[in-house]
Amino acid sequence: MQMSPEGLDLLKRSEGFRGRAYLDVAGFATIGYGHRILPTESFPDGITEAQAEQILANDVQQSEQAVQRLVRVALTQGQFDALVDFCFNLGAGALAGSTLLKELNAGQYEAAREQLLRWDHIGSQENAGLKARREAEFQLWGTTAPTPQEATG
Repeated sequence: MQMSPEGLDLLKRSEGFRGRAYLDVAGFATIGYGHRILPTESFPDGITEAQAEQILANDVQQSEQAVQRLVRVALTQGQFDALVDFCFNLGAGALAGSTLLKELNAGQYEAAREQLLRWDHIGSQENAGLKARREAEFQLWGTTAPTPQEATG
């Protein structure tokens, strides 16, 4: 399964494009569409939107692979997209150790969906941007369980 255009649109809207390096809300050096700059990377002249799209495609693929590796139940496209966006934003480690994943892998789709809304803080402070993003993922999640057709792919 791959992230749909609707899921990618949510991710791009949430991240926004920046052609120059900046510090994200958590203090990480970032560029493009929310790409965390690695120690081996340098962008002294910034990047174009086309370059950002290429970097984003690789980053999204890594998040897709993490979701596929961690989730043990069938997903709808909306659920997959919401989880890929979640992983892209917070990292695979956050999903791996989450109650969200535990509930989902137990087949508790609605409880997992509700867990998305808990991830709207930076430290002890609620963050408006994260709150909006989690609510958008919640909406994208849509139905609570895949239909038999979706479950068989």
